[in-house]
Amino acid sequence: MVLLLLGGVAAWFFLGGYYRQIRALKEDALRIAKSSSEEDFMSEQTSEIYAADGTLISRLKGEKDSCYLTSEEIPEDVKTAIVSIEDKKFYEHDGVDKKAILRAFLAMVRNGEPTQGGSTITQQLARNIYLTMDKTWQRKMEEIFLSQELEKKYSKDQILEFYLNNIYFANGYYGIEAASQGYFSKSAKKLSLSEIAFLLAIPNNPSYYDPLTGKEHTLERRDRILKNMLEDGVIGTVSYQMALNEEILLHQTAPSKNVYVETFAWNCATRALMERKGFLFRYDHTMNVETKAEYDQAYGDMYAVCQRDLYTGGYRVYTTLDLAQQSLLQASIDEGTAEFSEMNEEGVYALQASGVCIDNDTGMVTAIVGGRSQSLPGYTLNRAYQSFRQPGSAIKPLIVYTPALERGYEADTHVMDIKSEDGPSNSGDGYAGEILLRDAVAYSKNTVADQIFQEITPETGLDYLDEMQFTHIVEADVRPASALGGLTKGCSALEMTSGFACIENDGIFRDPTCVARIEDGDGNVLYESDREGKNVYRENAARKMTDILTSVMDYGTGRNLNLGEMPSAGKTGTTNDSKDGWFVGYTGYYTAGIWVGYDMPRAMDGLQGATYPGRIWQDFMLKLHEGLQPREFLPYSDYTHMEETENEPLYTEPSEEEIRARASEAIERVENGMANRALREMETTEPVTETEETATETGEPAPEGQEMPAEGQEVPVEGQEVPVETPPA
Repeated sequence: MVLLLLGGVAAWFFLGGYYRQIRALKEDALRIAKSSSEEDFMSEQTSEIYAADGTLISRLKGEKDSCYLTSEEIPEDVKTAIVSIEDKKFYEHDGVDKKAILRAFLAMVRNGEPTQGGSTITQQLARNIYLTMDKTWQRKMEEIFLSQELEKKYSKDQILEFYLNNIYFANGYYGIEAASQGYFSKSAKKLSLSEIAFLLAIPNNPSYYDPLTGKEHTLERRDRILKNMLEDGVIGTVSYQMALNEEILLHQTAPSKNVYVETFAWNCATRALMERKGFLFRYDHTMNVETKAEYDQAYGDMYAVCQRDLYTGGYRVYTTLDLAQQSLLQASIDEGTAEFSEMNEEGVYALQASGVCIDNDTGMVTAIVGGRSQSLPGYTLNRAYQSFRQPGSAIKPLIVYTPALERGYEADTHVMDIKSEDGPSNSGDGYAGEILLRDAVAYSKNTVADQIFQEITPETGLDYLDEMQFTHIVEADVRPASALGGLTKGCSALEMTSGFACIENDGIFRDPTCVARIEDGDGNVLYESDREGKNVYRENAARKMTDILTSVMDYGTGRNLNLGEMPSAGKTGTTNDSKDGWFVGYTGYYTAGIWVGYDMPRAMDGLQGATYPGRIWQDFMLKLHEGLQPREFLPYSDYTHMEETENEPLYTEPSEEEIRARASEAIERVENGMANRALREMETTEPVTETEETATETGEPAPEGQEMPAEGQEVPVEGQEVPVETPPA
């Protein structure tokens, strides 16, 4: 049986033409190794990033000349730690761990494609410097041949030296010395064992183990490295325990740069290079855990390779970032949060805010602010695209109302604002019975959003977010609470802003990037942003949504945030206990989104969508639109949705008799609900609170002499005798 299997493999190998391919790959590996020199592992070209007006934003270089360490200069603990975690047989093999390769080969035969690594330190070095990250058997074979040739040409100490000076440590740091200086502001020679293990945790997956955004992950892998070293006998129990218990305190070198502009530009440029290399980005909330883990690993690997390429490839990156707009947005955020001076244990403002601005004509990001202005060392968290928070009611137009408009609903459709037994509450426990859809949006009625979301189904609503590249939507979000922004992991200000920009752009979504094009050192265009976009919503549905969102600004929860003569549309959002506040809105010129909250979520007095985030949005947009002529939103058509979509209508207009019957039922249920609530309150001293999944929302106080209905407050219905507040004119 074994002989037959070997014979079959041999026949497949020769007759399938693989022998000729492998021979060619080996010859290419020999050629690369022969021309290889030590300078290959030290040289680099500087890339540059420019703002919209041609101003140089950032000059990217790994600074290898000043950060390169020879083998003698690299601490022994660094060498033993990396060998222990990455390649235990490093000093024994010839560049290839044959058992690991065999396991990877058998896995490939079973799965039809490479699924396991089996890479040694030498293979990783060969791949990072000379090859690509393509997961093909051809690349793997050439990597094997090249690794064996490099081992013949260089000593083990040299290979380890090259490797430790070239691996990527996130945030633009290449090599152990650059990482040590960048994260701890000291030479690698002065690192403790714990700090060494902490840094060497990063290269395995730089995006996941990034100390600035996922320090808890970095610490977990640090502990694993220390345990490996203990088990390998390279450190003792006392050293292990001391390193394990040592507190890691980052101390970054202060930059003299525009942190938020630079970090976002680097991210967009890196993703552009990934796209150019053919990486397939996936946005699918139905991915299972295993598939998601594989995708995240592939993403991290390719991101690391392309970011290294960005730093050393000598590119010219041209962006749409407007530094004047950037200053305006930063100033609005700083002024809007100035009264909060509390700082966390790391000396960072506890209350934070972020904002994004998109040019509606191009769909490109023109300004992005990831936090309040503060003199901090290093490149800090860019909350605008790196923080994910629950969006509250601001998500409703994206996953509830615009999809509903595609399926037969209209602005003047009659909907029922009634509290169901298991449904969410409105703010203030006020219910108006039968109202118009327009008013349900304007006053952010949770009950109506919940009912419609379940009609269109949560799966359908979340599919729209997948189409608009929301990255943190998961299968667990397929639940009614998502209609009110109760998402498991949340979303970013960049995602929310680009979603609303999609509605403004007649339902056509465009990738929210700032990179217009990338050129090589000779001026050849290597990448150019595609601004055609893709249809997510029907044009007519998007225009109707815009028209409804103008009511939010005219008399709804955002009535105090309008922009005067400049037509505007927007939506407030506030989560449970006022932990997150949002305002996202747009004009015919720009879309902007603002988030306000604590980095470590906690309740904030007075935080609502229409207060701090809304006022920041208004201040920024008023300044941004100075001198611009009012631009009206495009009109929508009145033809039926069945003419423009294959979706079955969820709503048909009721007869007058049905409307009267619904109204009577609504009044009876509201009155019964109020009576029951009064009885409960008399029977208990505990106040009646909203359910855990309820997203609350209230409006900003009206001018003196006027009362503005909060979200959830009753709206008059003919014949209803409950006390109500009349919406201001």
